[in-house]
Amino acid sequence: MSTPLRSSYPVPVEDLIPAGRRLVSELGEVPSQNRLMKHLRVGKDKAKAVHAALIEERTEDAPETRLHSVPDPDETTADADTTSAAAVEFPQVTPPADLVPATDAAPVDAVPAAAKAGGISHAPEATTDTSVETSDEMPPLRSWPVLLLALPAFVAVWSGWVGLGELTGFGVVHPLPGIADGFTINSAITLPIGVETYAAFALRVWLSGRVPAKARRFAKWSALSALGLGALGQVAYHLLEAAGVTRAPWQITTVVACLPVAVLGMGAALAHLIHTRENGSNR
Repeated sequence: MSTPLRSSYPVPVEDLIPAGRRLVSELGEVPSQNRLMKHLRVGKDKAKAVHAALIEERTEDAPETRLHSVPDPDETTADADTTSAAAVEFPQVTPPADLVPATDAAPVDAVPAAAKAGGISHAPEATTDTSVETSDEMPPLRSWPVLLLALPAFVAVWSGWVGLGELTGFGVVHPLPGIADGFTINSAITLPIGVETYAAFALRVWLSGRVPAKARRFAKWSALSALGLGALGQVAYHLLEAAGVTRAPWQITTVVACLPVAVLGMGAALAHLIHTRENGSNR
């Protein structure tokens, strides 16, 4: 093998071409730009210039050959004999099956002998600096700012739903009579827990993209409906509170009373649609 150039000063391209010619004679073909960069210890620009010069020299020195016998209408009868002779000398070569790389196998570093005789060389290897950064290499986005957004929203939504629940008949109840008479709970907390939790869960299912299409559609519209009901509930509470109303109208009471049942039904339906993929119903 030829010895790479070693110098502490920049070497002109003209001085690098002879070393490139020696490497061509050793390899039997024009090396790639990456090979020239490593062998000559130069940068990408000089390696590219040397590679172009070697390709040009190889093209000028190589004899003109024909791999296929194609009649030319401009040629004379005498030239047709030469074309036939060239076709016999260089017949069409079909590479063996063992030289054809498989889909998952590494590419075979070999070309037919007829192609080498015609001065055909391998394409330059792709340089590493031209690769495009993929999404897997990009740093993931942080989701901790959502906690800062959720804290004030939680306080406002919780107080709004609890206040609206008290205006519509929700209040302190004894859930375990005869078992724990002293245990009480304010049933108004069922509104923020049920409605807002389902809205967040359905929104996550919709945007995840890992559920069947039918489940995604249901999650999309039910999440938007739950968020809309939550917004209307907050508006209704603040309007009633600003007007000094101590008891909500029966229309608002009816809608609010049905929310826990509606949330339970939507949650059960969404869970069923998510698990239908296990039964092969992802259509």
